[in-house]
Amino acid sequence: MVNSPQCLLVGSLEPYSGKSGIILGLARLLQQQGMAIAYGKPIGTAMTKAAVALEEADIEFISQSLELAPAQVRKPLVFLDEETITRRLQGQDQTNYAEALQASIQDLTADLVLLEGPGNLWEGSLFGLSFSELAAKINAAVLLVGRYHSPLVVDGLLKARQTLGDSLKGVVINDIPLEALPETKDLVKPFLESHGIAVLGLLAEDRLLRSVSVRELAHQLNAKVLCSEEHLDLMVESLTIGAMNVNSALEYFRQGENKAVVTGGDRTDLQLAALETSTSCLILTGHAGPQPLIISRAQDLEIPILSVDQDTLTTVEIVDQAFGNVRLQEPVKVQCIQQLMATHFDLQAFQEIMAKD
Repeated sequence: MVNSPQCLLVGSLEPYSGKSGIILGLARLLQQQGMAIAYGKPIGTAMTKAAVALEEADIEFISQSLELAPAQVRKPLVFLDEETITRRLQGQDQTNYAEALQASIQDLTADLVLLEGPGNLWEGSLFGLSFSELAAKINAAVLLVGRYHSPLVVDGLLKARQTLGDSLKGVVINDIPLEALPETKDLVKPFLESHGIAVLGLLAEDRLLRSVSVRELAHQLNAKVLCSEEHLDLMVESLTIGAMNVNSALEYFRQGENKAVVTGGDRTDLQLAALETSTSCLILTGHAGPQPLIISRAQDLEIPILSVDQDTLTTVEIVDQAFGNVRLQEPVKVQCIQQLMATHFDLQAFQEIMAKD
């Protein structure tokens, strides 16, 4: 592309690997060195109107966090909602989205355009926007994020190297359990580098980054907030179910920090026990409301109480899903990922690799 800015396409082997966080952290490091950054997300992976709204909010959050002007942000050319997919399959949509992307970034004024890829390497193929197609069309350098599950993270990264070839400039392995860090440093990293894959960062798991705000849980549960509404920005790191006798519950509750406790609205004993430990919110199921003394104590401790219509099993499933699909909508998470990247990402090696392009 003539007169187009340099592009870095950030992708992942699977959804929710931390691409947005890596982009935020890397962009801030580069901005601190005086580089002008632009950001775009060529393909939106949301499949419902509600999910589209959330994805658009995430894009807005990233642009605001990086203090980008509207002209420095490129929103998705297409979303993978059912209607759009159907129109494409029926031949009603003949748009060349890859060319549209190329045109949309040509007029960007930036030292580097950071583009967030889809959830994996093949998503978007129907629209000519698969990861490898994107990289080839705009001649982008590629940075891959691999979420650690086991040392077999090397399988996906080796396959990606075969698919992407020399456009793959490096990888970041994310969410590594602390006990797996030595093995990752001493075995996985040297192995990948011996196969021509530069490992630019090894990021340990962080409970804060995997946490969810009480506000987000209230939204996901369609919950009624009974008190302490001004403290919905508290972060929830774990989930505990209160369904035992109070003596057992106290010891059980003390094991978790910054937790959400799901229990019946009629279990005053368990609610009091939970409030006396490190609890970010109470989630009460059933149709029985809490006693006034529970509301009063929660207000004193500045702990929100949520009331939901779902049963305990359904509530737990929704909360578990919220933990699995965490978003970067809280400034405290941005600060955390920026610190992780500043400490554990090899910025000098990255810049040297990019300078060769």
